[in-house]
Amino acid sequence: MRCAIFDVPGNRLHKIGGHEHSQIKNRTSHILHTLIIRKIYQPIEDKALILFIRNPEKGKVKTRLAKGVGEEKALRIYKSLLEHTRRQALAVEARRLLFYADYINHDDEWKEPDFEKYLQEGQGLGSRMNHSFEIALRQSRSALLVGSDIAQLTTQIMEDAFRQLETHDFVIGPAKDGGYYLLGMKEPSPPLFEGIEWSTPTVFAETVAIIEGMGKTYALAPELSDIDYAEDWEKYGWELNP
Repeated sequence: MRCAIFDVPGNRLHKIGGHEHSQIKNRTSHILHTLIIRKIYQPIEDKALILFIRNPEKGKVKTRLAKGVGEEKALRIYKSLLEHTRRQALAVEARRLLFYADYINHDDEWKEPDFEKYLQEGQGLGSRMNHSFEIALRQSRSALLVGSDIAQLTTQIMEDAFRQLETHDFVIGPAKDGGYYLLGMKEPSPPLFEGIEWSTPTVFAETVAIIEGMGKTYALAPELSDIDYAEDWEKYGWELNP
């Protein structure tokens, strides 16, 4: 078998044999495969906003808060915090990835396609957060994770955090209890989630120490408070709907 092709640099027509033709076909197939793979993994959005929530069920959310206000009111407070978080997130120009703690609910107030829905996966909070960043950064250049129980969280804080990622490797928002409510990065970083004792007053300091040990840069978002106790809600909360 013989065929003719154009040599682009010289615009000349050459005759080639079957073996050469097979080699060209193989090279062409490889190039096309590479282009397809690049297209699949090429970021399609600049920003991804990750939200971690618990399925709002009585007795399973805000258990420390419930000790002071009761399970019924703790559930109402958490639902109100979810509504607040949802409103603020919807105003952020980004992909929005919602990670449920126990099961995915396709019929709740978090409407698709405004929110891509996933299940938190992994043993422990650190593993689950790392998994969510890996998913988000497959198709986005930067990702920001926020909690769902921050009464002071605003769209502006999240947008400012994304802007900080343009000039820093990480952005982190310290919580008043020693943890953090916000974390952003531009590539998966498993070391940030390893060897940390979660829900302790040293989480923020340990995370910053890891970032510094990696030789990376970070910016700080404003310090805010989680709503973990009755006094937190009294100070930062609002009047609940009847």
